[in-house]
Amino acid sequence: MRPQTEALINLALAEDAGLGDVTSESIFPADHRSAGFIDAREDLVVCGLEVAAEVFRRVDSDITVTAECADGDRVTAGTVVLRLEGPTVGLLTAERTALNFLQRLCGVATQARRYADAADAAGTGVRVVDTRKTTPGWRGLEKYAVRCGGCGNHRFSLGEHVLIKDNHIAAAGSLAEAVRRVSAAAPHTARIEVEAATLDQVREALSAGADVVLLDNMQAADITAAVELIDRRALVEVSGGIDLDNLAQHALPGVDVISVGALTHSVTAADLGMSLSGTKPD
Repeated sequence: MRPQTEALINLALAEDAGLGDVTSESIFPADHRSAGFIDAREDLVVCGLEVAAEVFRRVDSDITVTAECADGDRVTAGTVVLRLEGPTVGLLTAERTALNFLQRLCGVATQARRYADAADAAGTGVRVVDTRKTTPGWRGLEKYAVRCGGCGNHRFSLGEHVLIKDNHIAAAGSLAEAVRRVSAAAPHTARIEVEAATLDQVREALSAGADVVLLDNMQAADITAAVELIDRRALVEVSGGIDLDNLAQHALPGVDVISVGALTHSVTAADLGMSLSGTKPD
């Protein structure tokens, strides 16, 4: 498990259970044990099983967690995803934190699956990827969830490859000047991507030697015109205001990638719950 994830689990447990669980500790003696399960309460894509399991183990190493499916699986409402057994106090203390991780990550994975399915339905071979619009501290987990849902990842950080955006262009004085400066200073392995909001900027990006042109907030007619201008001299990415309702309008022939912030920034938590009766679900 990544150190960032371990630190996030520690922070979450300190936040929720740093002073213990006064309710559970008052009701149950330390040797009281229970069995139970976590199940999906709606159709969803599973993600975060190992993170949830680690939460239970951190609270009490005597808790046994058994996965009944795998991250990336599509499951229907009522499906058990984890089985649990161990000290009752530990199970109850870990419950909310474990579910918070599971519900968020399953929500992202389920959202990503919807977008991946919509891209497949378009039939143009376009690939949907995420952005850096992630929950602070959660980027590694949320981008993992995006992959579990069938979409891809854009850059993980500012240091991975060059992406010249509108404010870089404004501060540098021109698109061409921004590309010139970065070409002189960035590592030779860095791919240079340039954001273009107009067809004139597309032409300027191509003349400057961009490897990827990001068509920002363009309508379908301009995207088609830009694809013709680029003519496979650079990869074509489309972004800006894209959702499930309008994805097909942007998944045009010649577009390689569609980047969607909503994969992570506008996700509803999936519905999962824990039952501690030891009774198997129907």
